[in-house]
Amino acid sequence: GAVSGTSISFGTPVVFETAATYFPGIAYDTNAQKVVIAYTDNGNSNYGTAIVGTVSGTDISFGTAVVYESATAYYNNVAYDANAQKVVIVYQDAGNANYGTSIVGTVSGTSISFGTAVIFEGANTYEPRAVYDSTAQKVIITYTDNGNSIYGTAIVGSISGTSISFGSPTVFDAVTVADQWSAYDSTNNKIVIAYRNNDLNNYGRAVVGTVSGTSISFGTPVVFNNTGSTTEIAVTHDTYSGKTVISYKDAGNSNYGTAIVGTVSGTGATGTISFTSPTVFESANTNYIAATFDTANNTTAI
Repeated sequence: GAVSGTSISFGTPVVFETAATYFPGIAYDTNAQKVVIAYTDNGNSNYGTAIVGTVSGTDISFGTAVVYESATAYYNNVAYDANAQKVVIVYQDAGNANYGTSIVGTVSGTSISFGTAVIFEGANTYEPRAVYDSTAQKVIITYTDNGNSIYGTAIVGSISGTSISFGSPTVFDAVTVADQWSAYDSTNNKIVIAYRNNDLNNYGRAVVGTVSGTSISFGTPVVFNNTGSTTEIAVTHDTYSGKTVISYKDAGNSNYGTAIVGTVSGTGATGTISFTSPTVFESANTNYIAATFDTANNTTAI
């Protein structure tokens, strides 16, 4: 997709896997100048698989797919660590009791190779998401911990070579959490996590986290949508305005696609976030929302 003003135009779709494909995640490797897609390959026993893509104009081409988990891998998500110049893939390993698992990948040309998988949560783990904190030079994984009352949890990872190690997990909200997504606020050096609070009418909530060493601490969660169930959440940080944009499906308003702008404040180990009024971007039932910030055009694409 190419952004021009407030419009976006697209090239021709390219198949990267000729089989049913689930839970795709993607990240850009700025060192290799490639994108890395991780996915569940239904054509190969639902194995966790990755492939490297090269963008040229509005075209994309791919190298050869590589299996990183020879078992069923769900909720694949990818982050790029600019300091280590590696990608990290996080996923639920159905071949190992649904434990939360991570693996470090190195891109070379159109290929990718992997280190050894590392468990970050030895319990049933849902929807792991990875985000890179460029100030702390750490990877933060947020997830729903079924081994701890389905609470929203985060853990800080440090990449060394082709391996990753972790601090202790920290609960960011002691409620039943789902649809959580996170982004790094480079303006305030904070992590913003948005999620659905199943214990409070499925309202949308957000919380601000601060990394220190291999630990992360959190402020008080803030409600950003209390009109009904809040699902299909995506979060991205607008580096131009210094704001964070949360996109979501609002069941309280006919399941319309909606976005809201958040401003992070506070220093030190805590922080908070306040919000503007929401804006509908799609007046129809909206699913599978994703968002990214285009730094060349200072535009958020949803």
